[in-house]
Amino acid sequence: MAKTALLARNRNGNGRNGNGRNGNGRNGHGRNGNGRSVSAAEHAAQEVKNYITPLGYAKLKAELTKLLDVERPDLVKTISWAASNGDRSENGDYIYGKKRLREIDRRIHFLNKRLDSADVVDPARRGESDQIFFGATVTYAYVRGGKDERTITIVGVDEVDVKRGQVSWLSPIARALLKKRSGDVVILATPSGEAEIEIIGVRYRASA
Repeated sequence: MAKTALLARNRNGNGRNGNGRNGNGRNGHGRNGNGRSVSAAEHAAQEVKNYITPLGYAKLKAELTKLLDVERPDLVKTISWAASNGDRSENGDYIYGKKRLREIDRRIHFLNKRLDSADVVDPARRGESDQIFFGATVTYAYVRGGKDERTITIVGVDEVDVKRGQVSWLSPIARALLKKRSGDVVILATPSGEAEIEIIGVRYRASA
């Protein structure tokens, strides 16, 4: 019963926001509450403030709901059917199903923790500010790079999508830009050395 309650507690997406609290206890051993070794990305995510946009929060909530309401129940049915077919040690459907179920349960546990600790920040509330904070969409150009403009949006660690120009607020480029303003020139550390970038424009998009 306790495990079922843990998995289902965030079905309605009751994440914390705006209160500065973080639900991720630190244990210093690179393991989560179930004793499972966590990836470097997950461990890093658990060690810092969990800022996220409303759109990012909604996507995590939707994924969790789908896992709880569709994928997990369907998989449990498949496993039960496979188990009724005889020797489980040579039953591919049963073996694969149990493996996949463990993966789903780990993902549900992770999503529960991320939604619980979420600090939702709506970029649109910044209005027409030209100063760079979380959620800003920034256009910049390398001073000595032909002035080709690039645009990125600074988002939470669970929202990163490099192909769409969405970068973590903890990334080197975001750290260099945060709190700067349109027109500023900042120094960015790159693998080939320091580079100067000029901030061309800053805007805040409303959440879709």
